[in-house]
Amino acid sequence: MQVTNGVYLAAVTTSAMGKPDTVYPVLLADDKDAVLIDAGYPGRLADLQQGFENAGIEIAKLSQVIVTHQDIDHIGGLPALLEFARNQRSVEVLAHSLEKPYIQGDKRLIKVTDEVLENLDAVMPPGTPEAFKKAFRALFESPPSAQVDRTIKDGDRLPACGGIVIIETPGHTPGHISLYHEPTRTLIAADALVVVDNQLRPSFPHTCVDYGQAVRSLERFADFVIDRVICYHGGVYESDNINRRIAELAAEAPSMK
Repeated sequence: MQVTNGVYLAAVTTSAMGKPDTVYPVLLADDKDAVLIDAGYPGRLADLQQGFENAGIEIAKLSQVIVTHQDIDHIGGLPALLEFARNQRSVEVLAHSLEKPYIQGDKRLIKVTDEVLENLDAVMPPGTPEAFKKAFRALFESPPSAQVDRTIKDGDRLPACGGIVIIETPGHTPGHISLYHEPTRTLIAADALVVVDNQLRPSFPHTCVDYGQAVRSLERFADFVIDRVICYHGGVYESDNINRRIAELAAEAPSMK
């Protein structure tokens, strides 16, 4: 799906607790390169390939994958994508230094605690097949991982696709980043923001390691003129004054801790 010139969504859908769930990796492209931001769920390489095809972009153009943070729905498709794409071209993986050891599998994902592992069966719908339960547990105990080739930090500007600015937005995870595509004034919020019922909201509290910090991080977007927001959960959000809406959300931080 084309969002605007040079900006596309590569929708990735899986079944989560018996219901379909779609996330939205972002594909940026120019005449020379393509950059993918996040990689979707594991086992859904075909969705990413379809995203490239729908955008009219050959995967051979992919030069970089930027991983906004360590959660499984962001890193899950990365190993299979790299294996496929690197048969055609060298692909560089970028992420924040705080997220790097988790993405690489050097540390257990920060949200996969002993308590989470103990309660995995309890959160599954009644009648879930044992084979699925075992596969689901294995995914959490040994999530997909990939080598991070270069770390990025707040204020870095990547020249690809007309210019991509890195914005540190911790709270959802310690090293969570968002990105600003300069040519189209598009904010790629990752999980810093979500779209629910066509409304822009902060990240869901139960998904954040520090919800207060996550909401305060929204203040970082005030430095950018934003024409649209792409949220990993919910897709594209457009309105007459997005900066004002984000400022309103950031101002709610004290009452939302």
